[in-house]
Amino acid sequence: MSLHTKDFDYHLPVDQIAQHSVEPRDQAKMMVINKKDKTVEHKQFFTIIDHLKKGDVLVWNNSKVFKARLAGKLLTRNNEGLWDHRRDIELFLVRPMENKGVWKVLAKPGRHVKHGTRVMINKDANFYCDVMVKEDSGTILVQFPFDEDVVRNLANRFGSIPIPPYVKDEPHQIESYQTVYAKEEGSVAAPTAGFHFTPTLIEQLQQKGIIFAEVTLHVGLGTFLPVKTEKIVDHTMHSEWVELAKENADIINLAKKEGRRVVAVGTTSVRTLEGIASLPLFNNNHNNLPAFSGDINIFITPGFSFRIIDGLITNFHLPKSTLLMLVSAFIGDREYTLDCYNEAVKEVYRFFSFGDSMIIV
Repeated sequence: MSLHTKDFDYHLPVDQIAQHSVEPRDQAKMMVINKKDKTVEHKQFFTIIDHLKKGDVLVWNNSKVFKARLAGKLLTRNNEGLWDHRRDIELFLVRPMENKGVWKVLAKPGRHVKHGTRVMINKDANFYCDVMVKEDSGTILVQFPFDEDVVRNLANRFGSIPIPPYVKDEPHQIESYQTVYAKEEGSVAAPTAGFHFTPTLIEQLQQKGIIFAEVTLHVGLGTFLPVKTEKIVDHTMHSEWVELAKENADIINLAKKEGRRVVAVGTTSVRTLEGIASLPLFNNNHNNLPAFSGDINIFITPGFSFRIIDGLITNFHLPKSTLLMLVSAFIGDREYTLDCYNEAVKEVYRFFSFGDSMIIV
């Protein structure tokens, strides 16, 4: 039976959409879901140490957010061939492409952005891009006169923190929209499941014998683009760049061989691991995760067969989102997943990026 987007809807009071993190962050609420027994407990995140075993491998996404929202001026050439300012515009940097200086972006408003126009972000720094082509999906390819690293550096100087639209006030410091272990810059939205980890909690987990491994997935449209199709099978996922180093693949493969649990921190870690496991490389490597760097395009929906992860730490996601569909697939019961969400509403959990957490085992 084909599932519909509306099958993943639930009611959420607006005042339960978190506008900032709880401090200290490990004091956030945590719902503990046993998907086999279908039991739910209500805890706080620092008690996660009680729900993990010695030898468990926690896999988190070390991607770091940069200031991807850019306010600019849309310029067009006049009859004399000079650039004229037409209107204000906002660009959202999605990801760099293979060609030097070429980026995929979103524009707001986008209807006036077309081939031959220019967006000037900062004239003094000569920070601008020329519009190349508007793609059918609504994204736009633009050309900057700088390479990827310079564009990111300039974006961090002149851009804004790419907080979600449901967060009304931009944080004063980008560090408040990062995990404590973020190090590989490239995401346009934070892998927020990791917000709840503090240095103290990480040290306590290490002392218990929890093993850490990391992946990199630079969050892009595949993570946050809403589902607009009636049937979920018709939704088009966007590729995102991931990396799994050999040393981390070895940690995960040894855990699987020895029957120890692999627990993903966040849906981005899930998509990285299961995305790599869905490649022919996985089967060619005797069902071991290979080291990998490149694009992953995976849409995890109910019925998906998970090959790598045994547990999941995640936040509470938007109604009708691909992330809620992934969580439902891992729990293995769509209706029970929505029951858990409705219970979280009843228990006044805080939702979305800066909200509370759940662990599914």
